[in-house]
Amino acid sequence: MLEFEQNNLHTSFLITSLNQDISEIKNKLTEYSFVVVEGEKYYVISRNERHFLPGDDILVKQWIEQTEWPSSPVYVEEELSLSDQDWNRPLLISNREGKIKGIITATSWIKTLERRNENLENAFFTLAETINDAVTAVDRDGNVVCWNTAAENTYKIKREDIIGQKIGEHFQSDSIVLHRILNEGRPVRGTYHRPNSDNHVLINASPITSQNQIIGGIATEQDITQMVRLNEELDSSLPLLIQKPKPFSSIVGTNSDLHQALKVAQKVAYAEIPVLLTGESGSGKEMLAQAIHYGGSKRTGPFITLNCSVVPPNFLEFELFGYQERTFTEDEQVTQEGKIQQASNGTLFIEELDKMPLDVQQKFLNYLDDQAFYRVGENEPVTLSENTRVIASTSQNLEEMMQNGEFNESLYYHLTVMNIYIPPLRERKEDMQELVEQFMQEFSTKYKKKAPEISEEVMEVLHTYSWPGNVQELRNVIERFILLCDGDHVSVSYLPHNMREGFSLPEEEKEVEENEEKNEAVLIEEALKKTYGNKSAAANLLGISRGTLYNKLKEYGLN
Repeated sequence: MLEFEQNNLHTSFLITSLNQDISEIKNKLTEYSFVVVEGEKYYVISRNERHFLPGDDILVKQWIEQTEWPSSPVYVEEELSLSDQDWNRPLLISNREGKIKGIITATSWIKTLERRNENLENAFFTLAETINDAVTAVDRDGNVVCWNTAAENTYKIKREDIIGQKIGEHFQSDSIVLHRILNEGRPVRGTYHRPNSDNHVLINASPITSQNQIIGGIATEQDITQMVRLNEELDSSLPLLIQKPKPFSSIVGTNSDLHQALKVAQKVAYAEIPVLLTGESGSGKEMLAQAIHYGGSKRTGPFITLNCSVVPPNFLEFELFGYQERTFTEDEQVTQEGKIQQASNGTLFIEELDKMPLDVQQKFLNYLDDQAFYRVGENEPVTLSENTRVIASTSQNLEEMMQNGEFNESLYYHLTVMNIYIPPLRERKEDMQELVEQFMQEFSTKYKKKAPEISEEVMEVLHTYSWPGNVQELRNVIERFILLCDGDHVSVSYLPHNMREGFSLPEEEKEVEENEEKNEAVLIEEALKKTYGNKSAAANLLGISRGTLYNKLKEYGLN
């Protein structure tokens, strides 16, 4: 319990013996608020009780026996709130050694409890305002008693317009969640929810109990509306990286490891088994996934992508399997298809599989084993008439994650039956010239510009650079060349700043470069704002790899 102040103790008292004269007791009560008579028990006489004392000069011991004056219990202050007290008489408060340190009456105790209650309420509402999520609290009847500023901003409902009203008057579906908590007392954790047509939230809710009775409920709701819309935007804007008629020919290079990967990929393109693509970020896993899809038996079906590093972990289950929600009347149902169903008779490409939570991994494994799945909020399994091809990718060591308990062992062995590794660009420098020519042709056609000639100095940099962002980073650099070069010659000045160490530029080129960098930094900052700081999502929005984004953040001094 939070303790903001001590109990309201009276310290104006005198301790005397049972052999004290009553007249002396009366005199002392003009100086002190209380007189404490000490014997085998303690007896408290307050100033307001002077009129009960007799006029005869007798010992206080005799008077107590005659009137059967009730004694007062003694408590250690720290134990006071844990006891059932009899408030017919004031209580005596002692320290651990038994020395009386104060007196507390029923009136002062009530005032103390009122202040404590007020302090706890203030602490609760301050906490509610400190939390970034929407906070709603209801009493046992479902009336709203707390509605924080985040809730106002999320649902565009002012606090004064909802406090004291039943939650169901504003949110039918939300009312079911809180009423279920009030009726059943079972908490809700990380559940996806749509309280209305405009918002997507992840809800955590718990009952408020007192003496084993449910007296209310409280819910925190994380607004993921922007993240959901961003994911939909990314899904709808995914570029086609290969040519559909001859998809594998779009992946160029003479590197032996790359050729082996392509050879295996072509063989499994017509198989229905899952495939795991491994390799560093930006090495071309998505491009190979598209090639397998459009070069195999599922080419006429949809190619659906789910990026586990972009979607909030608690939202992944909904995205993957779909969602079914009953309305307020429970007569109707709202059903949202998941990626598995959207990819029916096509291919589901799961990027960054290592970011999938363990509980979702198990459900995904069950789907792969049984070819059936459960939508969130639904008790009946869904079996599709057409199979969905699964291709997954990761840039992490799944075997190491499995050994550390961070990845589902059965899922690992299920997917690694067909594991295709794509080498990083720094290990296939012999492919540099062919890749540069391919990207020059792609972007000169895209922007309807003549492909410029690349200087020997620039090619030397391209060959010696480590390429942490791999093929995707090279592709971005070549696109930069085409966009910035207005002549017929690409010089060192067109290279990104982090690739030009050791080269000096003419003053006029430095000024042009500084303006370009400022514009690029602004674009990166805007992307990070849109994605709430999610670097993977920002990289996807910018069309660059995460490695490239990290390099640019370091280059421009951005957080």
